[in-house]
Amino acid sequence: MKKRLLLFALLIAATGFLAGCMEFDQPISSDSEGFWNEFIVWPLVSVITYFKGLLGTYGLGIIAVTIIIRLAILPLMIKQTRSSKRMQQIQPQLAALKEKYKSKDAVTQQKYQQEMMGILQKEGVNPMAGCLPVVIQMPILIGFYHAISRMNNTPDIDLGSFLIFTLAEPSIILAFIAGGMQLLVLMTGPAMDNPQMKMMMYFMPFMIIGFGIILPSALTLYWVIGNIISLIQNMFIYRPWEKKKELEQQPVKTKAGGAKK
Repeated sequence: MKKRLLLFALLIAATGFLAGCMEFDQPISSDSEGFWNEFIVWPLVSVITYFKGLLGTYGLGIIAVTIIIRLAILPLMIKQTRSSKRMQQIQPQLAALKEKYKSKDAVTQQKYQQEMMGILQKEGVNPMAGCLPVVIQMPILIGFYHAISRMNNTPDIDLGSFLIFTLAEPSIILAFIAGGMQLLVLMTGPAMDNPQMKMMMYFMPFMIIGFGIILPSALTLYWVIGNIISLIQNMFIYRPWEKKKELEQQPVKTKAGGAKK
């Protein structure tokens, strides 16, 4: 968990460094200079504009680009989800191993680490697998924000609206929809069985709502569509309805320590 947080912090710092010299109040074009403009922002603007021409509105263009991005990283997302599922399945083994090597001396902890890595390798679990989709999505998400901001300051571009939402302005309604979708994604994934992830389950939706209230609706729309795809993915991989059946079929423990069916 600490390694993931460190990687996440380093990624944000690196992305901020790359984007730090941009002028957000300036228009965007193919002539805009700088690594971030040339390889992140302008390509996103170009693709969104292309699909706007095909589909008629920037809202539909953003939805199309979101779907393409999520489909492109879908294999990584599936691998991450399956790895998380396997990690939950081997938790009893890891707990027993931790109890076996509960002494904090260096030799005991080295043996614990070796046997733990042996279990993870045997079960095909990569603890860092969950970081890769985040590493890929973070520059895209920040790039989306920069692209929308620059498009909004480009005279030739009018983002317009999608349904009742003005894409260049924040929307409280869309922010709460995004937060609700994020909660559903976490509830149908591995978070319910993991105390650490369960904390994230309560934190993430509020964070997304907070950002959605102050950021353009175009970015919030990206979150909503992305979470819909994640929800469908969880339904196919985790099958939460089967988990509910398993819990219902488990024997109920009595106060005396026995079990009754």
